[in-house]
Amino acid sequence: MVTIDKFENWNKLKQEIHFWEQNNKNPKYWEIWNIYNWINIGYESIWKWDKYERPVLVLKKLWQIYLCITMTTKWKDNNIFYYKLNNNYFNKKSYLTLSQWKCIDWKRFIKKIWELSHRDLFLIKKEIINLWF
Repeated sequence: MVTIDKFENWNKLKQEIHFWEQNNKNPKYWEIWNIYNWINIGYESIWKWDKYERPVLVLKKLWQIYLCITMTTKWKDNNIFYYKLNNNYFNKKSYLTLSQWKCIDWKRFIKKIWELSHRDLFLIKKEIINLWF
């Protein structure tokens, strides 16, 4: 449940992130990163409550903004918007939420988690094209 304390904690962290000047992170195309994220609304993917973190797959860099797809370890049966990754990136089954595309500022990136294999790259590209284009 969301409480006022959680909003206040997020607001403090967000203010700190907003004023960061130095970009010492350089996410690359098709890497998996943890990012700082805000409380989910409606059908958005749920994030880790205490850490304000969410894993994402970087799709494209557009100056200092990155187009990303969120990840989850929760599976929804018969849902075409979930793509199962071949590796267990979080020591359990991992999925891309293909309906959760986000533009993320470089300041939200925390740390690199993983780099996808070429096989995963090919299969994910194919799935995205089949689903969206």
